[in-house]
Amino acid sequence: MNGTPDHSRAAVKPFLLEKEGDGAFRLTVRDTRYNGQGYPIVTATRLDEVFPTATAARAHAQAQFGAQAGQFATK
Repeated sequence: MNGTPDHSRAAVKPFLLEKEGDGAFRLTVRDTRYNGQGYPIVTATRLDEVFPTATAARAHAQAQFGAQAGQFATK
């Protein structure tokens, strides 16, 4: 521990938006827990629903999961 942040232990953003080849978007909901040594354990659940735009996927996450701005990552 030399004062620099350990990026391997940084929490991932809880919502991942992925653009598929056909232009549609998929939403993955991620939950981060930490083990006894403080390392993150991430559980990801990809939703079956396909969204026509990233905005529609974000709106769904906000309505269903209470997502807030800044909690989204894109891939």
